[in-house]
Amino acid sequence: MIGLLIAGISLGFSAGFSPGPLMVLIISQTLKHGYREGIKVACAPIITDIPIIIVTLILLSYLSQNSGILGLISIIGGFYLVYLAYESFKTHGIEENFDMEEPRSFLKGAAVNFLSPNPYIFWITVGGPITIAAYQVNPYSPSWFFFGFYIFLIGSKILLAVLVGKSRDFLTGKSYIYIMRFMGVLLSIFAAYIWWNGFHLIIG
Repeated sequence: MIGLLIAGISLGFSAGFSPGPLMVLIISQTLKHGYREGIKVACAPIITDIPIIIVTLILLSYLSQNSGILGLISIIGGFYLVYLAYESFKTHGIEENFDMEEPRSFLKGAAVNFLSPNPYIFWITVGGPITIAAYQVNPYSPSWFFFGFYIFLIGSKILLAVLVGKSRDFLTGKSYIYIMRFMGVLLSIFAAYIWWNGFHLIIG
């Protein structure tokens, strides 16, 4: 259970600071309307991820009867994490270039997160297989993963909004770049771990 909590924390922290449509919206709303609007965007996954997770887990629960298919999905998930790690390593900061408009931050955040491919890819290839495997061991185990993941996913995005709101130089400064490099290392480690689990499932 502690391992699942650590996995959730690490992946949630990495996802929270990783570049993507939701992150851009958090930054833009914060720069235009203040960090409170950025926080509203940061909280959107709490609502929009629910149907994504439900559909993903239903699909994977059927596929879990075939460990080879589940293993293959896990291996694909490892490649997805490697891609995210690469994106983290090559990040050199984010430039500010936004137009003023009406906030509606939470609705915008919900729309962007629901229409973005990132949560679907993550839950199908990474989060879903981890949840299914944990459930097969103990029905209550996935709650540790979900807790760690969403506390640090939402928490890191809220922290990002506050940091951007207090200091716009954060986006182009060394602190953000160092955070991204650290996340790249974390994602690489989890990619290797997921590959190991995937190969283990395939060979039975």
